[in-house]
Amino acid sequence: MSPPNKPAWFVTGTDTEVGKTFVCCALLHALRKQGIKAVGMKPVAAGTDAAGRNADVERLLAASAMQAPRELVNPYLFQPAIAPHIAAAQAGVAIDIARIVTAFAALSDRADAVLVEGVGGFCVPLGAHLDTADLAARLDLPIVLVVGMRLGCINHALLTQQAIGARRLQLCGWVANRIDAKMTCFEENLAALSERIAAPLLGVIPANSTVAQAARLLRCP
Repeated sequence: MSPPNKPAWFVTGTDTEVGKTFVCCALLHALRKQGIKAVGMKPVAAGTDAAGRNADVERLLAASAMQAPRELVNPYLFQPAIAPHIAAAQAGVAIDIARIVTAFAALSDRADAVLVEGVGGFCVPLGAHLDTADLAARLDLPIVLVVGMRLGCINHALLTQQAIGARRLQLCGWVANRIDAKMTCFEENLAALSERIAAPLLGVIPANSTVAQAARLLRCP
């Protein structure tokens, strides 16, 4: 897929539970402050509540500057909170990238900008011969990497950077999200990452920040 005429980004993370949805919501908030009608997209999500809703999808819908059909924002939703390829197999569903690309194009037509949130880390399987990196490559969007600042984050971030480069995708920026408030040598780890990630640091988010606070600390890619 050729890059869209309108701004769009693919947001990935160094692992699951590192704050991808939180950063997406903060970026959506920041874009709205600039008068940009941006929408969030979560192509694949796993884990629903009693009402059949996924928390990440609901947060993106609430943070977006426009209402968009749920089936475009989240083409694939599975009930168990497990790896998406396992959830898809249990449901007898094959995740089709073409369906996701079509939904993305429809959102891009409706909005000024689109933020696409991946699932888990960059290489999470979506099927027997398909993973999240394949999806990112098919969409061919600039990548924003959310680094969950905790012990081990340097290795995870640098491996993810290598994987993004191997797909010949552009890493346009990264966010340091302090998910461990008690992380030892935080500043030293931040410096090591800044020296080694070949993309601008878009912002450092302190632990326990609100979306509005994080939005003020981030610059859009």
